[in-house]
Order: sequence, then structure tokens, then C-alpha cells
Amino acid sequence: MYIHLGGEKIIRAAELVAIFDISIEQSSKLSKQFVAESRKRKTVETIGEEDPKSIVVTENKIYYSPISSSTLKKRANHFAANG
Repeated sequence: MYIHLGGEKIIRAAELVAIFDISIEQSSKLSKQFVAESRKRKTVETIGEEDPKSIVVTENKIYYSPISSSTLKKRANHFAANG
């Protein structure tokens, strides 16, 4: 199964590790460090032109998605229940 993250970006549901609201980046020192290290490795991608609303962590990459974390979690749960 696949999950649409916004724009033209689709990932395999099996690759999904976590979905966070964008606010976690400001409230958590650990998440800031995690994203900073991922940027150094060039494994961060911003989807589309809109302001990001969520952070999606996969096995190999971090995506800044314009879709809310609650919507993405519903999509992921739908596939988990039906997959």
C-alpha cells in the first residue's frame, strides 16, 4: 500500500516510521538535532510550495509535508487496518 504525502510524493506504507506535527520541531531539542543531522546527510525533502504542517519520517528520508499530521495518520491507519 502507498500513502500520499502531498504534491506528487507517494511513499510505500511499509517505509513509514513516524508522523509528527510540525510544532515538534520547535518544542523538542532532540527532534531539532535529528532533523539537523538528516539535513547534513541530505535526506530531508520539502514537498510542494506550501508551508509544511507535518514531518514524516521514513526508513531513508524525512519529508516536510503540507498535509496535516492528523490527516496523514488517518491515511496510514486506514492502510494498516486494510492492508
